[in-house]
Amino acid sequence: MDINNGRILDSIRFPSPNPNVELRIITYLSNGLKVKGMLAEPIQEGNLDGFLYLRGGIKNVGKVRPARIAQFASEGFIVFAPFYRGNQGGEGNEDFAGEDREDAYAAYEVLKSHPRVRHIHIFGFSRGGVMALWTGIHYPEAASIVTWGGVSDMTLTYKERKDLRKMMKRVIGGTPEKFPDRYKERTALYELERMDAPVLIIHGVNDQNVTVEHAHRLERRLRSLGKPVECWYFEEFTHYFPPEVNRKVVQDLSKWMKNQTK
Repeated sequence: MDINNGRILDSIRFPSPNPNVELRIITYLSNGLKVKGMLAEPIQEGNLDGFLYLRGGIKNVGKVRPARIAQFASEGFIVFAPFYRGNQGGEGNEDFAGEDREDAYAAYEVLKSHPRVRHIHIFGFSRGGVMALWTGIHYPEAASIVTWGGVSDMTLTYKERKDLRKMMKRVIGGTPEKFPDRYKERTALYELERMDAPVLIIHGVNDQNVTVEHAHRLERRLRSLGKPVECWYFEEFTHYFPPEVNRKVVQDLSKWMKNQTK
């Protein structure tokens, strides 16, 4: 890994939707590329836990939302959310849990270097789920990992999401039938032996974007390895939860995370 990964090159204030949370757009280095992300910091004194927010989607689908980042910061975390390479003025090209995993690792380094950050938790939503797992493998000292509606198997994503196949063939270089190893390389399920952090899996059973089978495969694999895992399955919900439920789950998962470092 490049020793300059996570080095901050630029920091600009960004309008915050929450008067108790300060937002900044950060430019940082990831394997020589200038990548951008959003930092959310509660306006209060003292040290806090860090929260690495790994978004879903690709390019303009699933962009980091300031209100969402501020929501997690208001729970008492210093939050950093990378935009991934090639997005919102950053260099390079996003490639769906390939080399852009380095952007998540370098973002973890951004939080490690923050003078107020104690422990670091990793959170991934949707495609960010597989990014979170890879980051937890790369940093076994992470305090906890949460995947919410998270991808765990890239081959399964290709099979389930006909609308994503063209993009996946382009960025991965072909289909799982032709290049199974390329899809396996992006699938963290096969490397979970190297992960130590406790995992919380959150998933809507009626999710059609990322089916609950992703959660089940992750849960089975973690349990087979004797890794600490907790699962919150919501029978009635899809990929997106109603706002009031969403707020309650954010509060609950924040408490769960903090309990891992008591």
